[in-house]
Amino acid sequence: MIGILRKLHCQLDQPVRYSLLLDDLEVALNPLIGQTIGLHFWGEIVCLGCGRQTKKSFNQGYCFPCSQTLAACDLCIVRPERCHFHLGTCRQPDWGQAHCMIPHYVYLANSSGLKVGITRRQYALTRWIDQGASQALPIIETPTRYQAGLIEVALARVVADKTDWRKLLKGTPAPLDLLAERNRLLPAILPDSQYLPEAEPLNITYPVQIYPAKITALNFDKQADIVGILQGIKGQYLILDNGVLNIRKFGGYKISFEYPSESIQG
Repeated sequence: MIGILRKLHCQLDQPVRYSLLLDDLEVALNPLIGQTIGLHFWGEIVCLGCGRQTKKSFNQGYCFPCSQTLAACDLCIVRPERCHFHLGTCRQPDWGQAHCMIPHYVYLANSSGLKVGITRRQYALTRWIDQGASQALPIIETPTRYQAGLIEVALARVVADKTDWRKLLKGTPAPLDLLAERNRLLPAILPDSQYLPEAEPLNITYPVQIYPAKITALNFDKQADIVGILQGIKGQYLILDNGVLNIRKFGGYKISFEYPSESIQG
């Protein structure tokens, strides 16, 4: 099985169900846990934006020109409070209208501990799974990404807005009372905000047999062949017995994937 690597596809279940995507090919990963798998990088990288070959990947799968011209690669994607759509300077106004000028959630999550984040409303579930959150709770809905970003900045003064990926991969965090955290934070930080009264915390479990005692990051730019026993999957990480591989980081890489096919058929 060979093709251009995409981020892992996920479906909510108990635990989450994952698939590896190579072009239009898809293989279920959960049945392979406990089995030896192999991934080989062929030395070719294709830009996920324009389809051209590139020597180096930027912004998780783009060539340098696309990283400088596509709205999806602009700084305001990771710093939404710096959105400049209203100034008329968006790199791609149609893209911004479709992706940023739509309802967003501000949420609390428990991944490597309590954190605040934002996401498009219709992609909230995927966002939480991609981040490896064990619990998530939408707390505020806004009409645009920019407004959600401003609220995130206010909450980030007292709550982390990033996930510690190493801590994420060392185990399941202690459960939190996200409703209590919401009720504690919002009146103190945003006294005039209206939270989502009917929202309930979502609990998410991941298909992990063994969490690593020591985190070693595997990297196709340093080794073309990555072979190991698949011990689990969390967020966008494959957890192998010899390290962890961030699949999303290598979007656009030409990869071949080897696995015991009888595990899938059975």
